[in-house]
Amino acid sequence: MTAPAHAVHLAELNVATLRHPLDDPRMTPFVEMLDPVNAAADGAPGFVWRLVEEGTADATRLRPAGEDVIVNLSVWETQEALWDFTYRSGHLEALQRRREWFHRHVEAHLALWWIPAGHLPTVGEALERLADLRAHGPSPRAFTFASPYTAAEAAGNARPVPASDPAVVQTGQDATPAL
Repeated sequence: MTAPAHAVHLAELNVATLRHPLDDPRMTPFVEMLDPVNAAADGAPGFVWRLVEEGTADATRLRPAGEDVIVNLSVWETQEALWDFTYRSGHLEALQRRREWFHRHVEAHLALWWIPAGHLPTVGEALERLADLRAHGPSPRAFTFASPYTAAEAAGNARPVPASDPAVVQTGQDATPAL
């Protein structure tokens, strides 16, 4: 984790429902993009942290949202830093090809929320934010790029954070409630 440069950071959860198992040959282009895209994220300006399964380089084998659903959970210094990585880097190619590998979601599949700098969100916390977004629409507790909220707007919506998932590497997590 990089040193906090801001009082708050932006957490991001993205879920994707696989069309095929990861070891299916039709998924090979996606699997081959994982290391370069993750390396690009790790080196991107404003990147803070991303979820990885213990002993691996990514979280693609974690299935907290269902057997055919993969999760991406990360933390960024600003919304602009996440936007730039998502839409102005090598990640864009994977995003443009997502329909080859993933089903279209009817419900929200991306949730953003503000957290105190230094806090690492748990998978449970992230899934709760996505459920909140799905149930209530964008709000300071969980929002999207299309319907953003500022950290100041989120400050009045703090709730306790669920307990950590022991299967996930989360070094440096503190007990600070998420915004």
